[in-house]
Amino acid sequence: MTPPDPTEQTIAILYQALEPPVIDGARKEAKPGGYSDSGADIGVALLAAGCTLATPVADPDPTRVFDWVWPDTEQGIAAALEAGATLLWTNTVVFEGHPIEQASRKAWIVGPDPQAMQAIDDKAATNARLLAAGLPVAQSWLIDGDGDLDAQLAPFANRLPLVVKPLRGRGSQGVSVARTTEQLAAQVRDLAESRRFGAATMLEQFLPGQEITITVMPAACREGAASPFALPPVRRFDQHGDIAPYNGDVPVSRNSAAMTPEECADPAVTAVTAACEQAAALLEIRGTMRIDCRADAEGRYFLFDVNAKPNLTGSGRPGREDEDSLSTIAAAACGWTYSDFLLAAARGAWRETRDQQG
Repeated sequence: MTPPDPTEQTIAILYQALEPPVIDGARKEAKPGGYSDSGADIGVALLAAGCTLATPVADPDPTRVFDWVWPDTEQGIAAALEAGATLLWTNTVVFEGHPIEQASRKAWIVGPDPQAMQAIDDKAATNARLLAAGLPVAQSWLIDGDGDLDAQLAPFANRLPLVVKPLRGRGSQGVSVARTTEQLAAQVRDLAESRRFGAATMLEQFLPGQEITITVMPAACREGAASPFALPPVRRFDQHGDIAPYNGDVPVSRNSAAMTPEECADPAVTAVTAACEQAAALLEIRGTMRIDCRADAEGRYFLFDVNAKPNLTGSGRPGREDEDSLSTIAAAACGWTYSDFLLAAARGAWRETRDQQG
């Protein structure tokens, strides 16, 4: 089915009102505000680009985020459709059984497929899938927080340093680097006992080199593209303890910059960019995604985190001048404005045509 021209649709933007479910004992925390801030950014930029919006109020105020967004509940989606929406922008975390599955039979969707996102959010399973396809992926191991931690961690004493992270986390929340056996035991135990992210913890190969992040868009977002395509990589710097700080604490515009054409031409960078495009094709993405990568001591890059719902904040609203996201920084390196990027993303809209049972 040919994706629509977003300027000919009536667009409603959804924010996260539904708490993500616990899946196999692991949980992904809801974001405070449910991405309503970026939802309002998107709405203001799309309106400025000439798009028609369905909003909860007749004359939305750029300073009031909830004037622009609808809750991603069954009732919220129904209200958006009743208000005339023909395209739903899922600026939220979706999962199997999310109400957007049924709505995708009634309207166009911008964002990831719910079942695919649920699978991608299992970091260990996604890494294993990409590794099996021959892609360069950081090694990782699962630790059962309900098991004997001392016995499980003993084999890793000679692999330090290691990254310790939740199985289904959001951004850099709960992520740390263990450099000693004492730190490893304490960090894993703290995550396991807090149950903030569930029982499972993932250990990951520590990569000491440069960190970059690569935004990949579905083929439908660009005329003539036959497969997912990457935007210019964005370099991360000023990490805290070798971990990029959570963007809610430090705006990414302060610790990130698009790589120059000369940097992008480096063989190691071109290789990992191609690997990210291959990963997106393998995962059959339906929405814009972002993949974090880092180099080892020899300068070879490895994929270490696939984000099916990247942050899409952007400057434009009052007081939001410093709120560009990693993906919009990449888009600017292509010569795209924030509105240009959003229109390109919206051209990748999809509808569900497969039979759904059960």
